[in-house]
Amino acid sequence: MIHEILPELAGRTPCYALFDFDGTVSLLREGWQGIMYGYFTEVLANLPGQSDSEERLREVVVDFVDRLTGKQTIFQAMRLAEEIRKRGGTPCDPGVYKAEYLRRLMEQIHHRHEALRKGANAEAFLVPGTKPFLEWLQSQGIVCYLASGTDERDVLEEAELLGLTPYFAGIYGAEETDRTACSKEKVLKNLFQRHDLRGADLISFGDGYVEMELTKQVGGFAVGVASDEHSRSGKPDPWKQKRLREAGADVIWADFNLGVL
Repeated sequence: MIHEILPELAGRTPCYALFDFDGTVSLLREGWQGIMYGYFTEVLANLPGQSDSEERLREVVVDFVDRLTGKQTIFQAMRLAEEIRKRGGTPCDPGVYKAEYLRRLMEQIHHRHEALRKGANAEAFLVPGTKPFLEWLQSQGIVCYLASGTDERDVLEEAELLGLTPYFAGIYGAEETDRTACSKEKVLKNLFQRHDLRGADLISFGDGYVEMELTKQVGGFAVGVASDEHSRSGKPDPWKQKRLREAGADVIWADFNLGVL
């Protein structure tokens, strides 16, 4: 029973689980924040007449990037455009900033995709314990869905490379046709309507604000995953732990190596 590992559920018996992707189960994009911080700070620092120090600009960037983690990447690019306007500049379409960020990201991580295509062990690119935990949830009759702010075609490809596709009844990401539509909100809305759910029927797992807040809004149970993406140490990342607590997580785990499955 799921109550064995989550006694905090206290009478709830969830039948559906919603997972975030990057940082929650997948480590393929580990390091993305640093790339986005650096690029966005560079854009602001190069504005004509810019007077703020690079350190101050980076603080501004880190704040809004972190707050928007879990939403589609376009929202972070849109906030960059707002910051450019506030400083008297004329921004490009946010899609331009998103495309350049993704180009820089892929330049740094493409070797991980290539390694998997050549047969590398996917476990090195997963949050520890991910597959055994998903298998255990399936054995408990809990139906799992995955939703991400990353573009859907990339989420589908990366989930396949990691061998995660069979564990999920549906995998969703940011849409190309409606770039501001929230995949997580959409999945939750469809689930609740299609299956006539109550909040007690839902449990979610994520490492960002968005999935925690959305889950709490509908009355679900939110598990924060404060994964140490760089070292996979089994200890919670203090920064993520703080962020997840602020977002209203009911409990916080370091990863899925629970030792009782």
